[in-house]
Amino acid sequence: QVQPVESGGGSVQAGGSLRLSCAASEYTYRSYCMGWFRRAPGKEREGVAAIFIDGGTSFYADAVKGRFTISQDNGKNTVYLQMNSLKPEDTAMYYCAFRQNSGCWPPLDVGRYNFWGQGTQVTVSS
Repeated sequence: QVQPVESGGGSVQAGGSLRLSCAASEYTYRSYCMGWFRRAPGKEREGVAAIFIDGGTSFYADAVKGRFTISQDNGKNTVYLQMNSLKPEDTAMYYCAFRQNSGCWPPLDVGRYNFWGQGTQVTVSS
């Protein structure tokens, strides 16, 4: 199985924190870039954060910059999304994804990615 698996979602009050994890197979993890995306009810899927495997350069959507942090653990083939100061607007299904070939730019573009997880729900109440 090459699809990643997300975990760590749940319900939290505004101002709280959650850490999402994305576990991938060794094969899938050998990618050029990986990212987190979300889809809120009635909205299109949007990029949240992304990271280039080589060098670890990261990118963030303006809506989450300063609150979310993407990180990677190459030894565990896992990508994380630390979400702090959560807002009700962050409520969405969160997905992680990988791209295994070149062409990661722009890294927050949904269309860049090849392998997607099934998502984990994040609900933030006011």
